[in-house]
Amino acid sequence: MTSDSAASEAEATARRCAEAMYADDRTCQALGITIDQVGPGRATARLKLADTMVNGHGTAHGGYLFLLADAAFAYACNTHGVATVAQAAQVTFLRPASAGDELAAEAVERSRFGRSGIYDVTVRRADGKVIAEFRGQSQSLPGQPVSSSRPQSKDR
Repeated sequence: MTSDSAASEAEATARRCAEAMYADDRTCQALGITIDQVGPGRATARLKLADTMVNGHGTAHGGYLFLLADAAFAYACNTHGVATVAQAAQVTFLRPASAGDELAAEAVERSRFGRSGIYDVTVRRADGKVIAEFRGQSQSLPGQPVSSSRPQSKDR
């Protein structure tokens, strides 16, 4: 396989994985989060902040900012065809966002090794100002393709 055809296949796999995930992603669908761009190890999620997403200070509730970044992270780490889940994540809030703001979260794979991965996500307002930085660590689930990635918890 040539490098062009391998890259093309990797892009197609990433798109198929994102489509399969989004079909069952009730949270993103309900909140209006869209997945605008996806490719191997990367994804961009978008959200327009609703009036119901602000806290008592009148700024975006941190939980929604985390959720948007986490969604971009989830789609980015599931672009390789194997179901992958979050192992850990942290967010740093840098600036406030307000109801009506359009936000974009860009996730980029920094490293993938064995079953683990590290991803960085930058959340920006439409004016380009950085609102939050997120770092997520992933763990793949061997033998589970993304299309059937509903893992059964052994703790249930």
